[in-house]
Amino acid sequence: MPRQGTSFMPTLPRMPIPAPTASTHAGPAALVSVAAGENPEKLAIVEAGGRSLTWSALDDEVGRVATGLAAAGVLAGYRIVVMTGNRLEFVTTYLGVLRAQAVAVPLNPGSTAREVARVVADCGARVLVADADTAATVRAAVAMLDDALAGRTTPLDGDVPAEVRARLVRPRVVVVGAAPEAGETAYDDLRATEARPALPLLDPERIAALLYTSGTTGLPRGAMLSHRALGANIDQVAAVDPPMIHGDDVVLGVLPLFHVYGLNAVLGSVLRQRAKLVLAERFDPQGTLDLIDDEACSVVPVAPPVFAHWKDVDLAGRLGPVRLVLSGSAPVAPEVVAEFVDRTGIAVHQGYGLTEAAPVVTSTLVSEHPPAGSVGAPLGGIELRLVDEDGRPVEGEDPGEIRLRGANLFSGYWPDGADGPDADGWWSTGDVAFVDPHGDVFLVDRVKELVIVSGFNVYPVEVERVVSAVEGVTEVAVIGVADDVTGEAVVAYVVARGTAAADRGAVESAVRAACESGLARFKVPSRIEVVDELPVGVTGKVQKGRLRGYERRRAAGLID
Repeated sequence: MPRQGTSFMPTLPRMPIPAPTASTHAGPAALVSVAAGENPEKLAIVEAGGRSLTWSALDDEVGRVATGLAAAGVLAGYRIVVMTGNRLEFVTTYLGVLRAQAVAVPLNPGSTAREVARVVADCGARVLVADADTAATVRAAVAMLDDALAGRTTPLDGDVPAEVRARLVRPRVVVVGAAPEAGETAYDDLRATEARPALPLLDPERIAALLYTSGTTGLPRGAMLSHRALGANIDQVAAVDPPMIHGDDVVLGVLPLFHVYGLNAVLGSVLRQRAKLVLAERFDPQGTLDLIDDEACSVVPVAPPVFAHWKDVDLAGRLGPVRLVLSGSAPVAPEVVAEFVDRTGIAVHQGYGLTEAAPVVTSTLVSEHPPAGSVGAPLGGIELRLVDEDGRPVEGEDPGEIRLRGANLFSGYWPDGADGPDADGWWSTGDVAFVDPHGDVFLVDRVKELVIVSGFNVYPVEVERVVSAVEGVTEVAVIGVADDVTGEAVVAYVVARGTAAADRGAVESAVRAACESGLARFKVPSRIEVVDELPVGVTGKVQKGRLRGYERRRAAGLID
């Protein structure tokens, strides 16, 4: 195994599979027709509520949507926003947009009207597909866009610069499962009465999906994922042995489809393997267990918070059909995984990925003997190297920033491809890791979350591990704040559930004592905030950007 800092591929217990080439990737939409030809009557997608589609019916629906979009004047490259829950129409719309060679822009159904309007304005979307739960938000967003087009003052004024306003158009609203209002279109009226043959995808570098990533600072940016990138990662995942998903599997689809994890790692893999996907609108500790049992789900992809939700649930006999649990979007503590495996006997495999990598980069399924705490080794076809602050390879097992190269990488950020892979195909992730001699990756932190105290680097995760071990602490998030003396200072936000307000001082004292005894002085938090909860996103990641924003407002005297 080469040293860290060099490009490497993990040694796998199987014959090496060559990296996919861009010219072979027609993307996810093409996989539907292949599956329909091979297994026309096999169930493809099932909703928790009972609706379902076979592979032939799914292929027909995708064709009808693609044909309807073309008849409605949608041209190749037009952006189509999809803002619905996990339902059949999300799948058929997403794949129909790709088959029409337009660009799908999935959005979180929980977005605010301002967030929706900002994204629609930024990408110049021509069509906005909503359902009964999101229609009101979408209409409010369109009203903001109407005001912006008319030159009236709107909440978007600080979000939409002049160059974005120049490409702003009023999108057509299409409503699923509810009556459209004046000027809107019903989803059933968008669908063509019959599907016309799809045009061949001559250029796999066409952008297939535009996924807005929140990041930790600034406004969201649209990551441009081509048909090539999406198809490449689907193939890279399919090459893992033992397989994450195979054709006989029933896969739980509770992860949101608007997120790249649910969209390509789950849905894309189901399409590739001709498995069955069971869609659920949201996770519920008991309801999801019932669904797993009712539908005999064998593969359960989840986000890390699921393990906490199931911690106090009696799982005996509740996960009988499950052969594999897949976890992504953030690392799960080794002790949490061990506790779950001990209770259930079910294997849990973790991975590391990013929206810009479509998304899967590593998996413990690739590791011969994955060590506790690692996120596995890189998938075949993906190169990974570690570099220091100056871009030079790191030495030994020192941590460094992860750089990636592979056919699965995005094409840069909308609209001009800024900050994408360099001329040699390498892209800097902003994630810090170290790699052990066997090629297994251990995430350390984010470069942008690095705190520099008096010139010394502090990785928040190191402080968080010490704080997490304090009795009573259930969650912790460590950030850096500006400091006049040291440049930056460390602040820890701590959750100790069940602690009365009068006892918070004791929690703070215990955390401080643990840090002072377990960390170098410059790493000890200058302030410890005991709070009721931490802000989290849809995949369970703590949104440290919101904590930083809170601290900035505090420093400005806007809050106490």
